Amino acid sequence: MLSGAAGTGKTVGALMKLHLACLMKPKVRCLIVRKTHASLTASTLVTFREKVAKEAIEAGALHFYGGSAQEPASFRYQNGSVIVVGGLDRASRLLSTEFDLVLVDEAIEVTDEDLDTIITRLRNGVLSYQQLIMCTNPGPPTHHLKVRADAGRCRMLYSKHEDNPALYDDKTNAWTEYGAKYIGLLESLTGVRYHRMRWGKWVASEGQVYENWDPEIHVIDPFPIPDDWQRWWSIDWGFTAPFVWQDWAEDHDGRLYLVREVVKTQRIVEDHAKEIKRITTNKQGEWLAPTAVIADHDAEDRATFEKHMGIGTISAKKGKTAGIQAFQSRLEKAADGKPRLMVFRNALKYRDHAMVDAMKPIGLAEEISGYVWASKAGSSTDLKEEPVKENDHSLDAARYVVAQRDMKGPPNIRWIGGRR
Repeated sequence: MLSGAAGTGKTVGALMKLHLACLMKPKVRCLIVRKTHASLTASTLVTFREKVAKEAIEAGALHFYGGSAQEPASFRYQNGSVIVVGGLDRASRLLSTEFDLVLVDEAIEVTDEDLDTIITRLRNGVLSYQQLIMCTNPGPPTHHLKVRADAGRCRMLYSKHEDNPALYDDKTNAWTEYGAKYIGLLESLTGVRYHRMRWGKWVASEGQVYENWDPEIHVIDPFPIPDDWQRWWSIDWGFTAPFVWQDWAEDHDGRLYLVREVVKTQRIVEDHAKEIKRITTNKQGEWLAPTAVIADHDAEDRATFEKHMGIGTISAKKGKTAGIQAFQSRLEKAADGKPRLMVFRNALKYRDHAMVDAMKPIGLAEEISGYVWASKAGSSTDLKEEPVKENDHSLDAARYVVAQRDMKGPPNIRWIGGRR
């Protein structure tokens, strides 16, 4: 397991190992995988094409095969070696054969069971050894990856920024121009994100607001939503700060699922409305309005959204303390062993590039682990009743829908349009 801070070159190094193994020996079988297929194609495969295999692809040493009903997508080498690519959301096709090397990128997203299943497929036998390689940024010290390494079930190798030649010049023992800017950006981070992304430490958030949040329980694989479930939208307005739109489904037991989420900066409300209408229009061209839209109080943004969507909004209940308590309650397991609030693994529709460049958490699942109580002046242990007002845009939107469902008081409904 390659563990380290952001930008240390973990993925490039691991991809290069698979690429060289396939170039040097015929009929090697490798697998590159992430938790979801979409996340793999948007990041890891771009890195492979542009930073690892570009010259070999241009020289014709390998080509990309897009897959078929019988075979998954893969990079095929002239000597018969192959690198299969895909997401664990399509695991049945990927894991129906054997491999010599498997690379799990962003391994912190996968479950312990996922890894155990992958290990059973390491039996192709063409190389003199079979190996599972994992690349990950660090998380909390209780995460199953850290527990696995501490128990001796895998070897943890730590990478640092000085390992990346794009950031650090060994000849001059100094940061490159790009490296100095990148490290400066990391130095501007705060709290748990600073310790993990700057120094690669497996640390928990001190004073975390939602201590009962567990990604292995609350982040789940998506499933088809029945037509008779209620749908709720929640909105936190923003332009320089991100705009957040969330689509929640409620089952017949009152359990909430975050199905879709848009987090975007530098875009006007009118254009957000157009995108949301496109996202929520079904294959038959029908647009179905939600039961209600719960929105932050900005009157101008609400009026613009209502005009372009043709649907009214409810003013959010913004009492933060009561809203946090209601949200915490939903994270607890109910009598059936499941929490009353869960997030689809693929809920976030895309990653805002400006937020990625600024090292900002994007979406509810990323914001929540770094959401901490503010400390009183001059104290690192005496905490206030209010959380730190930072990186909480998706959290605010989520709190609005929970407050609407669980807290007493009449809703402030302007008007409801559309049809359902």
